[in-house]
Amino acid sequence: MSSDARERTADDAEVPGVYTSLAALTRLQYRARRFGFRARQPVGSLLAGRHASRVRGRGLDFEEVRAYLPGDDVRAIDWRVTARTGEPHTRVYNEEKDRPALLVVDQRLAMFYGTRLSLKSVTAAEAAALAAWRVFRSGDRIGAVVFDDRDLVALRPHRSRGQVMRILQAITEKNRALRAESDVAPSPGMLNQALERALRLVDHDHAVLVASDFDGADSDTRRLVTALSEHNDVIVMLVLDPSSKDLPEKGRAVVSGGELQLQLDVGRPGERAALLSVASRRIKPVLGWTRQLGIPVLPLSTAEDAAAQIARLLGAGLPRRRA
Repeated sequence: MSSDARERTADDAEVPGVYTSLAALTRLQYRARRFGFRARQPVGSLLAGRHASRVRGRGLDFEEVRAYLPGDDVRAIDWRVTARTGEPHTRVYNEEKDRPALLVVDQRLAMFYGTRLSLKSVTAAEAAALAAWRVFRSGDRIGAVVFDDRDLVALRPHRSRGQVMRILQAITEKNRALRAESDVAPSPGMLNQALERALRLVDHDHAVLVASDFDGADSDTRRLVTALSEHNDVIVMLVLDPSSKDLPEKGRAVVSGGELQLQLDVGRPGERAALLSVASRRIKPVLGWTRQLGIPVLPLSTAEDAAAQIARLLGAGLPRRRA
């Protein structure tokens, strides 16, 4: 089936917040225009500064101002520096290289959870789709590793609309296979398997965007992310549910330690504190080593629209400062 035919197919009725669909992820292309992953980031962007200097698309990237040499393009003369120093200076630009991107998208059973607007699995799917469309619109290659508790789908980076649709189809199929009563055992180790596959798909100068709650993250996770970041730009899209910081005053929550699932009464102080402690112990180490590695983290909440969050975190739509 062609990509255009897939877009017209109504084989996956939407259940907003619980399941996504190919049509819903395709529509996000129209909302992937107000942000980017290139070097020129707005002041309020989480990628502004030293991280953004490496996350580039194609075009011309400013490198330095130096003394004018015979043969230099006079149009590149920096007149301010020339006036200040009394000697002609020119601005030097380097042509930016192609910056392919690889998405790592988590659709494990642990992601089939949410207490507000969407489940974590839907938020991750939407964030990945937005990134895929943005990269495609920038003219760069896009690939993906989409995984659940059973296996993964790996797609090498290519530059085509059909490739984006293949990625969205893989995400949709994994997403809609999630069931609370699934007989598939939760597999925290699949996160590291997906990162290992990503490491084999990229060599250098890639942007690697990981959309996950990092359930099951351990020392191997850090090792793999470190290896990925040595020659590539890693961006973590950390999917969080508000319950990781706050819980309703009463009700029951289902939690899993990998193979067993338990129902906890969040209205009871002891069980409430225990659940919040588990969430904190999982998230804090990830935030710690990503900070040490200098890896930017985009925290995405299930309580808010994914596109709006990404646009805000990357500085799009912020009011301009008056001169």
